[in-house]
Formats: sequence, structure tokens, C-alpha cells
Amino acid sequence: MKFKILSIFIIFISIFFTACENKPKEEIKKVEEFKKYSLKTTDNSTINITLKDNKILLENSDNKIVLLNFFTTWCPACKAQFSNLVKLQDIFQNDIIIVGILLEDLKSDEELLQFITKYDINHPITNSSNGIELAKELGGIKAIPKLFILDKEGNIFETITGISPTEMLDIKIKKLLER
Repeated sequence: MKFKILSIFIIFISIFFTACENKPKEEIKKVEEFKKYSLKTTDNSTINITLKDNKILLENSDNKIVLLNFFTTWCPACKAQFSNLVKLQDIFQNDIIIVGILLEDLKSDEELLQFITKYDINHPITNSSNGIELAKELGGIKAIPKLFILDKEGNIFETITGISPTEMLDIKIKKLLER
């Protein structure tokens, strides 16, 4: 019986001192996670977008407000939205950047250029499967058009699903410019 008690006591003491051992903790290194997307436009230029720390960063955005418009060419609401975005680009040409991101299997650049001409689109339109990957990373686009309005630092100010009247977008952009 004494042997049993002594054995339990020794096991308890060894567990106690092992648990209290003063080993230096492994330093946890913060790994900066980010994802980059290169989206080809119809004029063969590339728009680079980085997702980092809950921000959407557009390369060379020069401290401007960014509007990312996720759309398809077959969607009536998407087509209607373009006239509003064209007006905004004209009004705020020095303060905003609008990028149209196509959410369809790759169309030929020729087909997309015809679409751009038909709707008088005055901002870059991407034609890249990376646009679909970007949409998935942003939580998936459940309905279109989907507009992400980003402040000058790349924070999501607002997301809008469906057609957005020019007047409403005008107010939101002015609010961001006042910041």
C-alpha cells in the first residue's frame, strides 16, 4: 500500500514539475496573408488587385475611390447599371476608378469590345477567369450586378446588389470624398 501511494506521489510530482517547466514559448510569427489577382482587360492591360487584411487594394489607384462592378453581359440589370457608371466616371473622373469585372466564362475580346461600344462604357472591363476567382474570395456573388465601393485605403465602404441610381451613388461618393 505504501508503495502504491509513493508511486502515485512520484508520478504526481513529475507531472507537476513537467507542466511547470520554464521552456521558452515558441515565438509565433505573424504571417502576412494576402492574395493577388491579375485581371486582363480588353486592351491587354492588367489590373492587379490584392486582398490583404480585409482590404481590397487596386494597384496604382493613386488614393482614389474604387468601384468594382461585377457583372455579366446577358444580365438586363447589369446593362442598365452601365449608363449610371458611365455618368459617374464622367462626373468624378479625377476622384474615382471604376473597374468592370466580367463573371462569365471567357468571352472573346472582340465580343466584349462590341458590348463596350454598344453601352458606351468609359472604364476598364476585365475578361479574365481570375475575376471569377476574386468574386469567390469576396464571399461569392449571389446576385448581379454587384458593386463594391472602396474608400481610398481599400476598405469596403458599401456593397450594393442590383441597379444603383446615379444620384444614390453620387451621394455615397461625395460622402467618401469628404472624409
